Amino acid sequence: MLKQLPHRYFRKLWRAIVEFDMLAPGDRILVGLSGGKDSLFLTYALATIRNNTPCDFELAAYTLDQMFSDDFKTDQLAEWCNQLKVPFYTDRVNIAKVIEENGKDPCFTCSFFRRGVINRFAVAHGFNKVALAHHHDDVVETFLMSILYSGQIKTFKPVTYLDRTGITVIRPLIYFREKELAGTVKFHGFEPIASPCPLNGKTKRHEVKNLITSLCKQMPAVYDHLATAIRESAVVELWPPEPSYQELRDKHIAFWTKHRRAKEENKSNQRISQT
Repeated sequence: MLKQLPHRYFRKLWRAIVEFDMLAPGDRILVGLSGGKDSLFLTYALATIRNNTPCDFELAAYTLDQMFSDDFKTDQLAEWCNQLKVPFYTDRVNIAKVIEENGKDPCFTCSFFRRGVINRFAVAHGFNKVALAHHHDDVVETFLMSILYSGQIKTFKPVTYLDRTGITVIRPLIYFREKELAGTVKFHGFEPIASPCPLNGKTKRHEVKNLITSLCKQMPAVYDHLATAIRESAVVELWPPEPSYQELRDKHIAFWTKHRRAKEENKSNQRISQT
């Protein structure tokens, strides 16, 4: 069942794992398996290296049916995971209803509750790490979205430790471009499941994806420049933090007090010199 991946795929996978210390002996890793192309490849790739690494680790997959559609079936995913010798778990949680009742940003609400469900499951079943299938395009798009929509320079990290749960989130695909993952069905043989999300292709992320594509048509280096900018070493010169109201008020008072006193002393010295 398991086929050897091409060297360039192994190279990118291992670069992320080694550079960001994603694996340790005894890890119990739960993969968030949505059935899309990215999570299918992540599950397969981790299953492929499981028996060829100095760090022995356990691997399982978890699929969350968010109840966006009655047609979302997990039987085939379960059978595929069984062939990979990867234990498979699934739950149904009506996140669609939560989004409808919440009335706020549907993408944020969905992501927030989805992460909460998988992290709670991981804790309850003794997993210490959750593997998510974010790729390099996701990183760059999130970076630009943060600047455009929140005025913050940030993106998600390859490894994130969650204090509240003790879970460590790892993202082993962060050096893969999305276009590289599009054809990986030829390795694992499972046709990706179409996203049941009613907003698929209509989100802010999709708008930013199209924006980057458009900019790259005009200047091909745009994507590479954004990718370079996600590193801390890219910070060259920025303004200082914005002062609070009290800090700005104190500076205002200090400015006028200092210069008014200097002006008065200068006038006094002038009168003395004239006499």
